Amino acid sequence: MRFKKPIAQLISEQETDTKNGLRRSLGPFNLVALGIGAIVGAGIFSLTGIVASENAGPAVILSFILAGIACAFCALSYAEYASMIPVAGSAYTYTYATLGEWMAWIIGWDLVLEYALASATVAVSWSSYANKLLAQFHLSLPPQLTASPFDTVKLADGSLLEGGGIINLPAVCIVVLLSLVLAKGTRESSAFNNLLVIIKISVIVLFIALGFAFINPSNYSPFIPENTGTFGHFGWSGIVRGAAVVFFGFIGFDAVSTAAQEAKNPQKDMPIGIIGSLVVATLLYVVFAYVMTGLVPYTEFVGDASPAATAFAVTGYSFLNSALIIAILAGYTSVILVMLMGQSRVFYSMSKDGLLPAFFSDIHSRFKTPWKSNLFFLVFVGLLAGFVPISDLGHMVSIGTLFAFSLVSLGVILLRYTNPEIHRPFRVPGVPVIPALGILVCVFLMIGLPLESWIRLMIWMGIGIVFYWFYGRKHSKLRNKK
Repeated sequence: MRFKKPIAQLISEQETDTKNGLRRSLGPFNLVALGIGAIVGAGIFSLTGIVASENAGPAVILSFILAGIACAFCALSYAEYASMIPVAGSAYTYTYATLGEWMAWIIGWDLVLEYALASATVAVSWSSYANKLLAQFHLSLPPQLTASPFDTVKLADGSLLEGGGIINLPAVCIVVLLSLVLAKGTRESSAFNNLLVIIKISVIVLFIALGFAFINPSNYSPFIPENTGTFGHFGWSGIVRGAAVVFFGFIGFDAVSTAAQEAKNPQKDMPIGIIGSLVVATLLYVVFAYVMTGLVPYTEFVGDASPAATAFAVTGYSFLNSALIIAILAGYTSVILVMLMGQSRVFYSMSKDGLLPAFFSDIHSRFKTPWKSNLFFLVFVGLLAGFVPISDLGHMVSIGTLFAFSLVSLGVILLRYTNPEIHRPFRVPGVPVIPALGILVCVFLMIGLPLESWIRLMIWMGIGIVFYWFYGRKHSKLRNKK
C-alpha cells in the first residue's frame, strides 16, 4: 500500500505523452469489435464441446450464463476504472493506483500468463483448423511441420510418427504475421480485426439459423447429467467447473481496457466497448451452445477437436463446412491479435514505470506503436506455439484471469472510500455490493478449477516475485523518485 501511483500522476502522464505516445484512433465500434474479437473464438468453437462432454452436458448453457454473470460484475468495475483512468495497462495500472506497486507487479505478471499463453494456445488450435481447411482443397503440410517435438503425431495411415514433430509451423506463422500487423499500427490492426469479427459473426449467425431446424429435443435429456461421483464431472459441480473453464473465452473485455490510451474519447467509449462486447458475446455463446448441444448428443463431443464441425454436419449443409472453418480461423485470428495487443500494452505500461527494461516502452516514431514489445512477443509466443504442446493451459489462463478480475473489483471498492472526489464518468451501481459479488463469484469459480491450476499459478507467481525482487524493485521510478 506504501508505493501507490497517484491517479493525478497517471492522468498527467497520459495527457503530456502526446508527441511520442500512443495514437488515439479507436472509436466505440472499434472497441466493441476489439472485445468481440478476443471473446468470440476458442470459447465458442472449442470449449463449448469440451465442457459439454466433460463437465456439464447440455447444461453448458448454464456454465456460460454463470461465467457471463461473473464477468458482468467485473466488467462494470473495469468500465469505471477505464473511464476514470484512461491509460494503457488495464488491471496493472488500476492496481498500481489502488493497492500499490507490489500488487500491481503481481497483476502485471499475471497478465503475462493470461495474454501470452492464451495467444499461444489459440495459435496451436488455429494451426489445427488451418490444416483441415487445406485438406479440403487436397493440400497438406508434412506432419512434422504441424506439431511440436513433444506432440504425438498421427500419420494418414493411422500410424504414429516416432519422435513427434519438429515445429508447429502454421502456429508460428500466424503469431509472426499478427505481431507484425500490430507493430505496423493500431488503426491498421483494428481495421483488420473488424473484418475478422464481421466474418465470424456472420457465419455464427448462419450456423444458429440453419441449425435451429435440426435440433433434436431428446439431446437435451438429461439437461443436467448425473454427477459421476467426482467433483466437476457433471451435476451442479460440473456446471461450476464448466463455468470456470469457459471463463477462458470471456477475457476479451479485459483486453479492451488495455487500449484505453488509444481510444478517441475514453471516458465515454471505454464503458461502451467493455460492456457492449461482453453482452454481445454472452448472447452468442448461450444461443450457439443451445443449438450445438441440440444437434447431437453431448457425448459425441468427447475427444473431438472440432465439435462445431461435428454438430454442423447433422444439418446436411456439408458445402458450408469450408465456410465454418474459415469463420473459426477468423475467430481464432482475432483472438490472437487482441491478446498480443493487450500483452504489449501491459508491458508498455510496466516498462514506463521502470519495472521492466526500457525497450518495452519504446514507441516507433512513425507507427506510434510499442514495436519492440510487439517483436519480443513475436519471439516469445512464437516459441511457445511452435515447440510446446499446450493442452492444459486453458485452465491456467482462466485462473490468472479470475485472479486479476478479483483485484480490479476490490480496487473499485477501495477507491470509493479513499478517493471519493475523483471524477468518474461511469460509476458502478450499488457499490460495494456489485464489486463484492464480482469478487465472490470469481473466487467461487477459482475453487472449481483443478488443483494443478493452482500449483502452476503459484510456480509462475514465484518466478515473477524473484524477477521483481532483483530487477523491478530496484528500477522502480516511483520508489526512486527524489
